[in-house]
Amino acid sequence: MSAYWVSCYREISDPDKVAAYAALAAPALEASGGTFVARGLPAKTYEAGLEQRTTVILFPDVETALAAHDSPAYAEALEALGDGAVRDMRIVPGV
Repeated sequence: MSAYWVSCYREISDPDKVAAYAALAAPALEASGGTFVARGLPAKTYEAGLEQRTTVILFPDVETALAAHDSPAYAEALEALGDGAVRDMRIVPGV
Protein backbone atom coordinates (compact mmCIF):
# COMPACT_ATOMS: atom_id res chain seq x y z
CA MET A 1 0.00 0.00 0.00
CA SER A 2 1.35 3.45 -0.91
CA ALA A 3 2.33 6.09 1.63
CA TYR A 4 2.41 9.86 1.63
CA TRP A 5 5.06 11.97 3.35
CA VAL A 6 3.46 15.31 4.25
CA SER A 7 5.50 18.27 5.53
CA CYS A 8 3.92 21.59 6.52
CA TYR A 9 6.23 24.50 7.24
CA ARG A 10 4.79 26.28 10.28
CA GLU A 11 7.56 28.88 10.29
CA ILE A 12 10.54 29.58 8.05
CA SER A 13 13.18 31.60 9.90
CA ASP A 14 16.07 31.12 7.46
CA PRO A 15 15.16 30.72 3.77
CA ASP A 16 18.81 29.99 2.90
CA LYS A 17 18.82 26.95 5.22
CA VAL A 18 15.53 25.77 3.72
CA ALA A 19 17.03 26.08 0.22
CA ALA A 20 20.14 24.13 1.31
CA TYR A 21 17.87 21.45 2.82
CA ALA A 22 15.76 21.22 -0.36
CA ALA A 23 18.85 20.87 -2.54
CA LEU A 24 19.91 17.81 -0.52
CA ALA A 25 16.50 16.39 0.48
CA ALA A 26 14.90 16.18 -2.97
CA PRO A 27 17.57 13.94 -4.54
CA ALA A 28 17.87 11.86 -1.35
CA LEU A 29 14.13 11.19 -1.17
CA GLU A 30 13.78 10.56 -4.91
CA ALA A 31 16.69 8.09 -4.76
CA SER A 32 14.85 6.34 -1.93
CA GLY A 33 11.73 5.83 -4.06
CA GLY A 34 9.82 9.06 -3.40
CA THR A 35 7.94 11.08 -6.01
CA PHE A 36 7.06 14.70 -5.28
CA VAL A 37 3.36 15.24 -6.00
CA ALA A 38 2.82 18.69 -4.39
CA ARG A 39 5.15 21.44 -3.24
CA GLY A 40 4.50 25.10 -2.43
CA LEU A 41 1.94 27.39 -0.89
CA PRO A 42 -1.77 26.51 -1.02
CA ALA A 43 -3.73 27.89 -3.95
CA LYS A 44 -6.64 28.38 -1.53
CA THR A 45 -7.34 27.42 2.08
CA TYR A 46 -10.66 26.49 3.65
CA GLU A 47 -12.04 25.98 7.16
CA ALA A 48 -9.04 26.21 9.55
CA GLY A 49 -6.51 25.96 6.70
CA LEU A 50 -3.20 27.73 7.14
CA GLU A 51 -1.19 29.58 4.51
CA GLN A 52 1.86 27.31 4.88
CA ARG A 53 4.35 25.83 2.47
CA THR A 54 3.42 22.15 2.11
CA THR A 55 5.23 19.25 0.50
CA VAL A 56 3.64 15.89 -0.36
CA ILE A 57 5.81 12.97 -1.50
CA LEU A 58 4.42 9.62 -2.67
CA PHE A 59 6.27 6.45 -1.65
CA PRO A 60 5.53 2.83 -2.63
CA ASP A 61 4.78 1.94 1.00
CA VAL A 62 5.22 3.09 4.61
CA GLU A 63 8.39 1.04 5.10
CA THR A 64 10.08 2.74 2.15
CA ALA A 65 9.10 6.18 3.42
CA LEU A 66 10.43 5.39 6.91
CA ALA A 67 13.70 4.10 5.45
CA ALA A 68 14.03 7.27 3.37
CA HIS A 69 13.58 9.40 6.48
CA ASP A 70 16.18 7.39 8.38
CA SER A 71 18.72 7.33 5.54
CA PRO A 72 22.17 8.96 5.84
CA ALA A 73 21.47 11.15 2.80
CA TYR A 74 18.30 12.57 4.39
CA ALA A 75 20.13 13.04 7.72
CA GLU A 76 22.56 15.28 5.83
CA ALA A 77 19.62 17.32 4.51
CA LEU A 78 18.19 17.69 8.02
CA GLU A 79 21.56 18.86 9.26
CA ALA A 80 21.59 21.56 6.56
CA LEU A 81 18.09 22.66 7.60
CA GLY A 82 19.07 22.95 11.26
CA ASP A 83 16.94 25.63 12.90
CA GLY A 84 15.89 27.20 9.59
CA ALA A 85 12.26 26.09 9.87
CA VAL A 86 9.64 24.62 12.17
CA ARG A 87 7.81 21.84 10.37
CA ASP A 88 4.99 19.40 10.99
CA MET A 89 5.95 16.18 9.20
CA ARG A 90 4.08 12.88 8.99
CA ILE A 91 3.95 9.70 6.96
CA VAL A 92 0.40 8.62 6.14
CA PRO A 93 -0.62 5.27 4.61
CA GLY A 94 -2.40 5.52 1.27
CA VAL A 95 -5.79 3.99 0.63
